[in-house]
Amino acid sequence: MARVLTGIQSSGRPHLGNILGAIVPAIELIKKNEEESFIFIADMHSLTSSKNAELRRENTLSVAAAWLAFGLDIEKTVFYRQSRRPEVAELTWYLSCFTPFPMLANAHSFKDKSEKLSDVNAGLFTYPVLMSADILLYSADLVPVGKDQMQHLEMCRDIASSFNHQLGEEILTLPEARISEEVKVIPGTDGQKMSKSYNNFIDIFLPEKKLKKNVNAIITDSTPLEEPKNPDTCNVFKLYSLLADEDQIQEMRSKYQGGNYGYGHAKKEFLELILDKYAEERKAFDLYMSNPQEVEAKLAAGEEQAKAVSMELLHKVREKLGFN
Repeated sequence: MARVLTGIQSSGRPHLGNILGAIVPAIELIKKNEEESFIFIADMHSLTSSKNAELRRENTLSVAAAWLAFGLDIEKTVFYRQSRRPEVAELTWYLSCFTPFPMLANAHSFKDKSEKLSDVNAGLFTYPVLMSADILLYSADLVPVGKDQMQHLEMCRDIASSFNHQLGEEILTLPEARISEEVKVIPGTDGQKMSKSYNNFIDIFLPEKKLKKNVNAIITDSTPLEEPKNPDTCNVFKLYSLLADEDQIQEMRSKYQGGNYGYGHAKKEFLELILDKYAEERKAFDLYMSNPQEVEAKLAAGEEQAKAVSMELLHKVREKLGFN
């Protein structure tokens, strides 16, 4: 049975882009397939950018709550926090001793910020090694990644291959990428890719009044109310189309093209669609956020399952390196 592993950054509450691009597809995949699934919250990775302990705890809770609210089946999935399995830090050190400097210097995560080296900490520089340890510690066969993450997975394979070659034994499993060509780029409120770094995201878990303000921030053009509008160039219509069924999409398209239909009307319909489509998930999210002990119990159970797998691999690595 193939083992699939997915990591999620704990950099804030999951937004609509995260939900449509990662959470929902992963949960649907788990429901359909018999593959063994590992899903972890990458809270250690967040330390490269945020040093706020309370914020990290809150973000980790909200990420876990979002996955659970959307129906993640923890009976079929090992769901855990990266930091609660310290074996990953130990393996990171071992792997770093097999990783050449030029490989890390060529990583996008470093090169994108290398113009101002005073802002680059060692954690950011060695980010690909920790990511590799996340994968290799659990002998993952398949790792769902976006095309922008392919370089890191290729580095993971190179590190594992070098480790195995130098030690003369296939200890580490070389993972394969699982890339879905169907994954869409979710537009943000400004038309760019939805991202926390652009501050252009839709947070579906906001209270209704704040969510309305969030939706109303979607940027539109200045076409007068009475004139026909082009739905294909409108951010509101693009976002609406991601959630609506075909009949709803065609109905809104007709309203755009018929005139006397303003962007305010479209935003109101988009808000109503979010509230209707995600009513249960919003309710479940609030319940989990109000009962962190329940989330803690679910994560702790997954962390015990993860420990059995991680320790088995780490014992082999220690033995091979002479640390047992």
